[in-house]
Amino acid sequence: MSEPRAGEVRVKRLGLVDYAPTLEAMRAFTAARAADTPDEIWLLEHPPVFTLGQAGKPEHLLANPDGIPLVRIDRGGQITYHGPGQLVAYLLIDLPRRRLKVREFVHLIEAAIIATLADYDIEAARKPGAPGVYVAGDKIAALGLRVKKGCSYHGLALNVDGDLAPFSCINPCGYPGLKTVRMADFGVSDGVSEVGERLVEHLLRLLPLY
Repeated sequence: MSEPRAGEVRVKRLGLVDYAPTLEAMRAFTAARAADTPDEIWLLEHPPVFTLGQAGKPEHLLANPDGIPLVRIDRGGQITYHGPGQLVAYLLIDLPRRRLKVREFVHLIEAAIIATLADYDIEAARKPGAPGVYVAGDKIAALGLRVKKGCSYHGLALNVDGDLAPFSCINPCGYPGLKTVRMADFGVSDGVSEVGERLVEHLLRLLPLY
């Protein structure tokens, strides 16, 4: 493979894709990485699915009347929901090459989400001790990462205009009673694709070069 350009990130727009094969593709990409493998960001949506982090507690799934699949996975964090209308960005980044520690990377991801929301005049913020992004205390974006040999996978999920009803079936990210909101609740008419392009711009702006 040729030497990547300094700071190169390849952005892939995958559309609506099933969760399990996408997870396997992330794992395979990460396992096969070499020192000269360019970083990638995958933008996509998933059909309805609950995912439970490696230390997650199944009791945080309170009900499941629609029989949405539950997948136990290898990221950090508790339970969350993915579905159409939610922007998912998987971040396949070589952290040491960009001189990033995991905590700094999480801060960078949150900053990119906050900047994206600010583009739509939505004032968002972090919450101490609770990774993700919040609007007036309500969760609008979730984060969950796995790092192997310095390289990250999994990433973030930002609620754009999807159905929020499945969140009422869980304790989102393990927090009972946590309200979940979406960008459409604040008058945003752009869909997942448009919001994804804005998010990528901010991620690329904030990622350190190498």
